[in-house]
Amino acid sequence: MPGAIHAEGLVKTFGDVRALDGVDLDVPEGTVLGLLGPNGAGKTTAVRVLTTLLRPDSGTAVVAGIDVLKRPNEVRRSIGLSGQFAAVDEYLTGRENLQMVGQLYQLSARDAKARAGVLLDRFNLGDAADRTAKTYSGGMRRRLDLAAALVVSPPVMFMDEPTTGLDPRNRQQLWDVIEDLVAGGTTLLLTTQYLEEADRLANDICVIDHGRVIARGTSDELKARTGGERVEVVVHRPDEIEPARSVLTSLGKGEVTVVRLSRKLTAPVSGGAKLLAEIIRDLDARGVEIDDIALRRPTLDDVFLSLTGHAAEAHENGDEEPGRAPAERSPDPRSKEDTR
Repeated sequence: MPGAIHAEGLVKTFGDVRALDGVDLDVPEGTVLGLLGPNGAGKTTAVRVLTTLLRPDSGTAVVAGIDVLKRPNEVRRSIGLSGQFAAVDEYLTGRENLQMVGQLYQLSARDAKARAGVLLDRFNLGDAADRTAKTYSGGMRRRLDLAAALVVSPPVMFMDEPTTGLDPRNRQQLWDVIEDLVAGGTTLLLTTQYLEEADRLANDICVIDHGRVIARGTSDELKARTGGERVEVVVHRPDEIEPARSVLTSLGKGEVTVVRLSRKLTAPVSGGAKLLAEIIRDLDARGVEIDDIALRRPTLDDVFLSLTGHAAEAHENGDEEPGRAPAERSPDPRSKEDTR
């Protein structure tokens, strides 16, 4: 049975660029799918198609059991959306912004006011609740936007890089909110550039690049594809990098990567703690002084690097649609029609 979010063969082009090139997705009810990919990979385009903001050139999509193409208005009533850019009314207070959204959802004035108060406290905005949003910092606006996406509790949520611009404390707080939502039965599609975010929150991960799904699975499954353990060594002086590389080449199982600025070397290995002890002995025998050494499993960063050829980038400007200038981006959905 298809999940709460189900898509087959989604294709979307912008001129000569295929932003989506046959994307298939399936998100079971009450789970989180982490959608990862480099800038311009098609993540935001996929979200816009699934939330009825863009019409695909071909393919099918069903959200909350409703056909996205045939019954878009019904889809909008069943979803919540937090886009990449905070969409708040700068001339209303934080409280007024949330009350307005509640009343757009046909909550009574009393219920909208009560819900606004709960969310303002939940996102640490209580002290600024009666200030106009134009006086908020960027991080505060982002939190207000996320609070607005949660005024009602739709069965399906889409969050497009929700924690970009948040400090670590507020990012952690949002993670707690997301976990509470999912525990309550909400289905979530989450795009993110923070790989530790996907590692913590996502039941399944889908990696997209050049508009195509290139890998999918749980975090552990994707890490297993990348290989076994890694040993990381930080040498004390730059002139010790080469002898350390020689040791890791002889005892490791693949290419040694070097970050000269931090004097760090990384190599795939097998053998666990026993091999680590052997590496330390060989480094000591060559007179290499080390500041740090560690044995670890692959991370999602390693997965991302191996699949796409470069590391993920946390950025400020969001994931632009391929082939479109920044001024040509689709507007935030809430600038014309509220879809939270």
